[in-house]
Amino acid sequence: MNLLPRLQHAIATTLRIPEHSISIETVNEDLPAWDSLGHVNLMMALEQAFDIYVEVEDFERLTSVRAMLEYLDAKGVR
Repeated sequence: MNLLPRLQHAIATTLRIPEHSISIETVNEDLPAWDSLGHVNLMMALEQAFDIYVEVEDFERLTSVRAMLEYLDAKGVR
């Protein structure tokens, strides 16, 4: 299964926004709900949704959908 729809669902559910408002080009500045607390919640949602552990040091670079997809790919998530 393509990672983008799964990631869109995780982001939309966590931030309580419509999935269609999230694209591969979406960055944190595009979504008001993606503030500092929303970001921490997203990191926890990534861990749950994709069964991975996100290092705290990686939080600051995961501020776009594209960066999250690349991170998941590097973690071997398919």
